[in-house]
Amino acid sequence: MKNESALSRWFPHALAAAFAVFWTIMAVNPVMRDVWWAENIPIMAAFLVLVGTYRLFRFSNLAYVLMACWLVLHTIGGHYTFANVPFDFITDLFGFERNHFDRVGHYSIGFYAFPIAELLTRKNLASPVVAYLFGLFAIMALAAGYEIIEWWYAVTAGGEAGIEFLGSQGDIWDAQSDMLCDTLGAVTALVLFFFSGIKPKKRLV
Repeated sequence: MKNESALSRWFPHALAAAFAVFWTIMAVNPVMRDVWWAENIPIMAAFLVLVGTYRLFRFSNLAYVLMACWLVLHTIGGHYTFANVPFDFITDLFGFERNHFDRVGHYSIGFYAFPIAELLTRKNLASPVVAYLFGLFAIMALAAGYEIIEWWYAVTAGGEAGIEFLGSQGDIWDAQSDMLCDTLGAVTALVLFFFSGIKPKKRLV
């Protein structure tokens, strides 16, 4: 992006470095190493894709911040397991019966609707309406797919590892609630995108 300050230009590099340090710290002595691996495979995959494609397409700094939210929250959940993240102050404050940190994590997944819409818009791959709808539906599809993966892992791993990875905490509507949080996060991200001022690249005539 031309005419941007040095701080803005180097921001994605600084953010990536900070996350790498944070991830390394949280990789030390997790509560359950097998659950840590299951939770961190998608984190490592997403991070490496963003690093590897940086020169091909550089997202806006806001998009990188939004994507980092899920990376950080999921890294924390992988270290403690989502049901056991120290979140008691929120649980006690609102009188919840369960730890809702996983809901916050799912909400942050929805933020990826922003970079999806940004890519489609700046590359002139879709009209604004299609870009918004595709961003929303992509997150909804991802949310549903991830719930199936969670269920498969819980059944395959079994025992405590399966229960901790599933993280339902006895809630029979856990999958549906998680998907709702994903969707609400996507709606929030798309509202932000609407006000971001990001526009398609001008076509050459």
